[in-house]
Amino acid sequence: MGHKHSKETILEGALAEAFEHGLSQLSFGRVARRLGIHDRVVVYYFPTKDDLIRAVLTCMGLEFQQTLSTALSEPAKDHLAFLRAAWPVLAHPDADPVFALFFEANGLAAAGREPYRTLIPALVSAWIEWGASFLEGTPAKRRTEAETAIALIDGLLLLRQLAGPASADRAARRLGIR
Repeated sequence: MGHKHSKETILEGALAEAFEHGLSQLSFGRVARRLGIHDRVVVYYFPTKDDLIRAVLTCMGLEFQQTLSTALSEPAKDHLAFLRAAWPVLAHPDADPVFALFFEANGLAAAGREPYRTLIPALVSAWIEWGASFLEGTPAKRRTEAETAIALIDGLLLLRQLAGPASADRAARRLGIR
């Protein structure tokens, strides 16, 4: 008799649990209860809570990159062109839960909580490298433009989370990206 749940199924359950209750509440027990399995099955695939959190954040980031890459069909001249192409996807209500989790993870990292303290800088660095691949210029220029774009994106999305979509849209218009 085979396993009732695969690693992918358990990861999907963990993602759903994180979206519903937040990363700080993610546990083997919560994921197991959601899926109707014993928590040892979750531990079999994700031996530590850090492994589970890392997998959730990585999966979330990869899914979002796939979605965003459709908006970035050709290389952007600079950070503003990057933002103009990306903002409609970023500012869509479907993306709000993803960024709520991302900002929760950032807060936990800033507070020094592991694995976030180690994981988030690595994810941000990967996000910058990924963004740079959609920009024109020398490698150094692409990286600088990607860093600038990410800084503006994070600021606008945090504003969207805290002050609402209208506030973020006004700021985006003022920046000339909307």
